[in-house]
Amino acid sequence: MSKQAVILATHGTVEDLDDLAGFVTNIRRGHAPPPELVRELRHRYEAIGGQSPLNEITRSVARKLEARLGVAVHMASRLWKPLVSDVIGDLGAARLVVVPMAQHSSPIYVEAVAKAAQALSPSPEVVGVGNWGQTPALLDAFERRVRALAATLSAAEREASVLLLSAHSLPKAIVDAGDPYAREAQAAAEAIAHRVRDVFSHHEIAYQSQGMSPGPGGRPMAWLGPDLPETLDAIAAAGLRRVVFAPIGFLADHVEILYDLDIEAKRWASDRGLSFARVASLNDDDDFVEVLATLARPLLA
Repeated sequence: MSKQAVILATHGTVEDLDDLAGFVTNIRRGHAPPPELVRELRHRYEAIGGQSPLNEITRSVARKLEARLGVAVHMASRLWKPLVSDVIGDLGAARLVVVPMAQHSSPIYVEAVAKAAQALSPSPEVVGVGNWGQTPALLDAFERRVRALAATLSAAEREASVLLLSAHSLPKAIVDAGDPYAREAQAAAEAIAHRVRDVFSHHEIAYQSQGMSPGPGGRPMAWLGPDLPETLDAIAAAGLRRVVFAPIGFLADHVEILYDLDIEAKRWASDRGLSFARVASLNDDDDFVEVLATLARPLLA
C-alpha cells in the first residue's frame, strides 16, 4: 500500500455530451432532469466547442502539482467520472490529502472523499484543506490577473469601468440554513476589490449561473443574488460604460465562464450599451499550482 496521495476533489463535468442527462441527474440527487433542461445544457456546451476544458485543465494541474510535491496527485469528482469512489478505491493509499477545487465550499468535497474512504478496507486516513478562498496567495493570483487586464485600458477607460466580481449562485435555502458560502465568497471579492481600488474605483459583487431547474413541487426556486442582469442594469443606470468581469468564485475555464460570461453575459452587457471584458482564469498557471502546493504541503505526512 502506498503511503499517501493528494486528491484534487472537483465538482465534475462531462466529456461526452450524451452523458449530460446522467450528470444532471447526479446533481439533482437522483431526479432525472426534464428534456428541455438537457437540451439547453447541450446547447451551451456545443456553443463553447462541444466540451468543457475543465477536466483537462485539472489533469494538467495534477501533473504540475505532483512534480512540485513529489507525491502522487489525482483528480476525482463528486458528481461524474472519474468519481471519488473509483479513484481512491484504485489507489490503495493509506493516507489521502484532499485539496478541494472549490475554495468557498471545501468541507463538502473533503466529506465526499471521507465518506468514500469509509467504504474501503482498510479505510485510509483522510485529511483535507478547509475553505481557502481568502488565502493571501490566492488573492495575490487574482489580483495579478485583474491588474493585467487593467493595464490594457487607459485611465479614462478604467474610470468608466466597473469591476464586477462574481461567484456561482446557490439556492437561497442553502444559504439561509447557515451555509457559509456566501459569506466566504463576499469576503474574498471585497478583499480583491480593495487590493485593486487604485485601478478600478468602482466595483460590484454578483452571483451568476443560477440553476434552471424548478424547486419542490415545480415552484420557482429562489437563488442567491443579486444576479448578473439586475447588476448590469444598475451599472448602466449609473452612467458607466464598461464592465470588467472578475469571476473570483471560479478557478478554471468551464461552461460557467466560457458560456455564461463570455457569451451570455457579454450579450446582456451589449444590450445595455456596456463594453465587456473578462479577467483571465487561473487555470493551470504556475502561480496557481504553487498556491495549491502551499495548501497541501502542511498536510503531507
